[in-house]
Amino acid sequence: MIFQRINTILDNVDLVTPREAARRLGVSYPTVKQWIYKGVVRTRPTAGGHHRIPASEVERLLASTGRPLPRPAPAHGGAIIALSGRNQLRGLVEEVRSEGLLSQVRMRIGDQTLTAVITRDAIDELKLRRGDEALAVIKSTEVMIARQVQSAAAARVTRPAPGRRRRP
Repeated sequence: MIFQRINTILDNVDLVTPREAARRLGVSYPTVKQWIYKGVVRTRPTAGGHHRIPASEVERLLASTGRPLPRPAPAHGGAIIALSGRNQLRGLVEEVRSEGLLSQVRMRIGDQTLTAVITRDAIDELKLRRGDEALAVIKSTEVMIARQVQSAAAARVTRPAPGRRRRP
């Protein structure tokens, strides 16, 4: 009788897949799988042996990191049906600053920050606010590569001058 009651209670728990839990937590899917195997995350096995994570467990992990709780993804992703751009980054809006015709949006994507400047009309149309989950779609025709500059003394020691070879 007690086990039957516990099973009935557990059947009403909102369960998510490890992939959905990873998305909500802002970590990779393999990270969540490792947490499951190490016992960091409590799961409930399905009849087929797959793991399902209670939504309350995801919220517990989010609370321990101090991050705001994202809303679950809607069943139908809003007005976007499909998008051809492959460079899509899902994250949380940290800040929206508007002045005049333009707005600056700062998003947290994992442990990185992305800043975009868009029109104020776009902010109003999206109803974008701090704490909202959003998708950054990156479309660019140019990519720049940078690296840290070495000091002049270190550059002379580690690399010969152009046009000269070191002698053995």
